[in-house]
Amino acid sequence: MTDIPVSAEYASLTQETVGELTQKVSTEINPSAETPSSEEDHTNGLIADLAWILLLGAIVTLLFKKMKQPVVLGYILAGFLASPKFEYLPSISNLDNISFWADLGIVVLMFSIGLEFSFKKLMNSGSSAIVTALIIITGMTFAGFGVGYILGLNTINCIFLGGMISMSSTTIIMKSLDDLGLRQKKFASLVLAVLIIEDLFAVLMLVLLSSLAMGDVKGIELLYSIGKLIFFLIIWFLVGVYVIPTFLTKMRSYLNDETLLVVAMGLCFSMAVFSVTCGFSLELGAFVMGSILAGTVMAERMERVIGPVKNLFGSVFFISVGMMVDPHVLTQYWWEILILALVVITGMIIFGTLGMLVTGQNLKVAMESGFTLTQVGEFSFIIASLGMSLGVLNESLYPIIVAVSVLTIFTTPYFIKMADGAYAGVEKHLPRGLNFLISRYSKQVVDSNETKQLWIAIIKRYVWRILLYSVILLAEILFSRTFLFPVMEDYIPRWGHLAATVITIAGMLPFLVAMSFSTTKPDERIRLHRSASFYDVPLVAMRIVRYLLALFFITYFTTLAYSSITGWLVGGGCFILIMVFASTKLMQRYNRMEERFMNNLNSRENTRLGTNNNLVDDMHQAYIQIGQCAPFVGDKIKDSRLRDDYGVSISSIQRGDDYMPLPSPMARIFPGDILGVIGSDDQLKKLNEDIEAFEQACCSVAPTQHKAELKSIRLTDSSPIVGMPLGKTNIQKDYYSMIVKVQRGEDEFIQPGADMVLRPGDAIWVVGDPDYFDKMR
Repeated sequence: MTDIPVSAEYASLTQETVGELTQKVSTEINPSAETPSSEEDHTNGLIADLAWILLLGAIVTLLFKKMKQPVVLGYILAGFLASPKFEYLPSISNLDNISFWADLGIVVLMFSIGLEFSFKKLMNSGSSAIVTALIIITGMTFAGFGVGYILGLNTINCIFLGGMISMSSTTIIMKSLDDLGLRQKKFASLVLAVLIIEDLFAVLMLVLLSSLAMGDVKGIELLYSIGKLIFFLIIWFLVGVYVIPTFLTKMRSYLNDETLLVVAMGLCFSMAVFSVTCGFSLELGAFVMGSILAGTVMAERMERVIGPVKNLFGSVFFISVGMMVDPHVLTQYWWEILILALVVITGMIIFGTLGMLVTGQNLKVAMESGFTLTQVGEFSFIIASLGMSLGVLNESLYPIIVAVSVLTIFTTPYFIKMADGAYAGVEKHLPRGLNFLISRYSKQVVDSNETKQLWIAIIKRYVWRILLYSVILLAEILFSRTFLFPVMEDYIPRWGHLAATVITIAGMLPFLVAMSFSTTKPDERIRLHRSASFYDVPLVAMRIVRYLLALFFITYFTTLAYSSITGWLVGGGCFILIMVFASTKLMQRYNRMEERFMNNLNSRENTRLGTNNNLVDDMHQAYIQIGQCAPFVGDKIKDSRLRDDYGVSISSIQRGDDYMPLPSPMARIFPGDILGVIGSDDQLKKLNEDIEAFEQACCSVAPTQHKAELKSIRLTDSSPIVGMPLGKTNIQKDYYSMIVKVQRGEDEFIQPGADMVLRPGDAIWVVGDPDYFDKMR
């Protein structure tokens, strides 16, 4: 690969999109292609190109679906067939047209990944996922760098190659687990947590690789870029969580699917543009906005309504990836492709298994996780596109990484199936002493000392709060010095400086107080007192650090506003006043702010799922959506025989926007419900298999023409069911529906009795055939 240098034309690219690159490729390969001269010709060419690639993509992906292969491979193949490099079919007229749609596809794809990410999931993923992801990313990055060095690539190409092969594909893994019926396995939830951490690191890697590619690698500049990124991420997160969920909650009654889609995409592109304004990429902004929205109660609806948009633009992006495939490069570098594919598969298995073992998982779960992560996907393409757009990536490397991705994606389901057999072989030949050490280590990690775990929780909360408050205070100081002081000094020339100082200190007060005072809970102090004699020494040290940080921030601001001596005197005086006279009202104000923030952060969880799905040993919690033909639909929980027949317990029911934790045994199970079910891998697998068997049998015998939906209907005077007891309405027979809740003024009646008489103005929650809903109004 040393004989192919980066061409001057590619190296001179400075745009951050792939548009100009693809235009140059089109000109080189198809010189006769003319750029449309008029606006009408350009529009016609754009539509014609889009129509051709979508039609070709539809045909190819249908074939791949029939062959039970990932549709991503179909999109890549369709892109190759539509490119000028394949001479037996018509090619698109202008690659620049497709690059525009592909850029939109990257933004929407990153937004949807953010929607599935959520900071809440990050906090709940625990140290196991973080450590495993770090081991995988570090190991694979060095492996990729080493392979690139052996192949003769320069340093920046080696770094990009390491980044490209260090990220597994969330899309492919989740699809493969669903197809194989393994989504409810214990290792699947651990793999998902690792993928969440990898997604975050991938976004950070995009920013760092951009800095490296542009030459900003000198110590202080790189540290400044990292600090700036962390600063803006935290500010966006805090402001977003504090404002956006509250806005969505207040506007909830006005947000149907259409308006919700417009709001979601508007927020997505607005944050993407703002991110570029701050010196970052479109992709980072889209991802951050998605992760903020992921914590809201509207997240599931947003995922559903943007699904078609994501599928459309995402397909165009993957098709554009296929257009970059060059058969001549593939035939010339087939050996390098095989080596990289082998490195990806072997490295992911080794580092994934090692990461899980280090964090205390047993050997079976660790190997299942490692064998599941054996591919590279969408982030590899995004990183490669970044390198091409910056003009630093060897032009032969893009089709090579696409080929490696195709190979590893194709083999993913087979390696997942091989995990159990590989584990059996390893366990059989593993020395007894080593097997004992692994088992004992896993048990020790799980059964770690309670006091140690308590200290970890206290320190984690302490560090997070210090970091968040520090960023908030720095942001206030930055805003004050940049905007507030100039404005106040213009409008109030004589007193503006003093007024701006007072306003800024007043804004900093709640956070200075929150930083200064202890966050240790009374019950934690009691538990620490029982377990250790000198527990108060580290707590006092932590308090002193908080005081010093608060003193630093107030004096730092006052010294910026005035001279050093005056600033220290004013800052020190303010700090003493805060410590002595911090009023109860000030603390209450801060507590209300923190309570609102935490409610917004946990709003999705508070109305939907628990915070930690992992229980003990093989027992864990899974979520199963119930279809129309499940064997226990319409039954009360106590009559469903789930515990008797399967050994599982129902911990929650999610019905539309309603969440029922620990439901009563008298609660009924309806189509569309999402059940929180606790059981072992084998128990949950058997339950899933039986539900799917009933669904398939139902569909094959009497295929339904309708989809069950849950909807709220307001009854009018002319409603045919008004004035009648529920037991005599024949709703199930006449309207193919079931009433699950009645709301009358401030009163709510969940699962109302048969003798309840419906009245005009009642809002009834109905599950059933949506075609009959209007007939009940």
